[in-house]
Amino acid sequence: MTGTVIGIIILLFLLFLLVIRVHIGVSMFIAGALGYLWISGYDPLMAHLKHSVFSRYSVYDLSVVPLFLMMGQFATQGGLSQALFKAANSFIGHWRGGMAMAGMASCAGFGAICGSSLATAATMSHVVLPELRRHNYAPSLAGASLAVGGTLGMLIPPSVPLVIYAILAQQNIAKVFMASFLPSLLAVAGYLVVIALIVWYKPDLAGPRAEAQSWKIRLSTLFATWPVILIFGAVIIGIYSGVFTPTEAAAVGTVATGLVAWYSGGLRNGGLQRCIQGTAIGTGMMFLILLGADMLNAFLAVSQIPVSFAEWVQGLGLSPLTVLFAIILVYILLGCVMDSLSMILLTVPIFLPVVLGMEFWGLGMDEKAIWFGILALVVMEMGLITPPVGMNVFIIHNIARDISAGTIFRGVVPFLTWDIVRIVILALFPSISLVLVRYFG
Repeated sequence: MTGTVIGIIILLFLLFLLVIRVHIGVSMFIAGALGYLWISGYDPLMAHLKHSVFSRYSVYDLSVVPLFLMMGQFATQGGLSQALFKAANSFIGHWRGGMAMAGMASCAGFGAICGSSLATAATMSHVVLPELRRHNYAPSLAGASLAVGGTLGMLIPPSVPLVIYAILAQQNIAKVFMASFLPSLLAVAGYLVVIALIVWYKPDLAGPRAEAQSWKIRLSTLFATWPVILIFGAVIIGIYSGVFTPTEAAAVGTVATGLVAWYSGGLRNGGLQRCIQGTAIGTGMMFLILLGADMLNAFLAVSQIPVSFAEWVQGLGLSPLTVLFAIILVYILLGCVMDSLSMILLTVPIFLPVVLGMEFWGLGMDEKAIWFGILALVVMEMGLITPPVGMNVFIIHNIARDISAGTIFRGVVPFLTWDIVRIVILALFPSISLVLVRYFG
């Protein structure tokens, strides 16, 4: 039996484990170990396991994961979300639909220091949702705008999924962060336009307009966001100026966010314990998935499935764009049933060699890897708001039990339309993702 046939059998077995709700990390490890044992035997498997755990967890770049997770925990406890919303609302809250736009903008700001989509959606919902209700916003628009706004935490640097992809694709973390800037701004601008179009078409969804704030109030609320601006600036500018490595920048950002949380009183009454516990749980979950992915990737390497798959795709004679959009469609379908981290670790070792083996507008190998990573993460964002999983939708539903998940899913449809347009734009114009990398990298 060939390695390719064995590989297909093992991948089907992996899907079976996922269907019966075995944890994704455990599923990948079991499937990978059985496949490796089948092809190479017991002694090679033991030899691999002897050093694989240390090899994975001793990677220096991985230390940014718990640091960024703790940074997000401190940001949540530090009350920075309220300041961001007040500042955004003071500037655009008097527009038609402006309060929903302010919620979207504050999600972007919080995502810049949190790095987690789920945490962004949960934290900002506690702050913004009561205000949207008080101003008679329709549940569909209120819930959908916050669920969609939460997805921005995945793409806006510093982002944990971006770090994981960079390590997996053997790319520079700073360059991957840089490549995500313009796609992030494109996402925010498009979502604001979608809200404007929704309330223009159905004005009753937004309720009455709020009064415009004076410039004195606007400047005072903007000044109150100085910790966010300072922390984000220190982390990002520090990385690109060469003062910090990404790991050092993560440490600086974590300490700074922790000081803000301590000064605001967010670490009292068990706040520090919750931050440490949340960081430990998140880190353990991610590292378990990484370990399972390493075992699966080792099996894929000995089975030669990625190489065989790449050769098979190239042999079909399809155009590179046809193959790319087929991969995007697979990601959209997977996003309906899997979380983003699992998709990254499960699919990148298979799809990335295919993309790297094809010609896209004369891009170099590193440029293709970075561009494909940004594109893949944008598609994975959709999985957070698409049924049946739609984790962000269910987070909003759990916070506001009177807003049904179905109502929120219907509300996100216009935003998903923009997501599809944005994916096509980023796929056809790689320079949007790569221009800053080429200029500053």
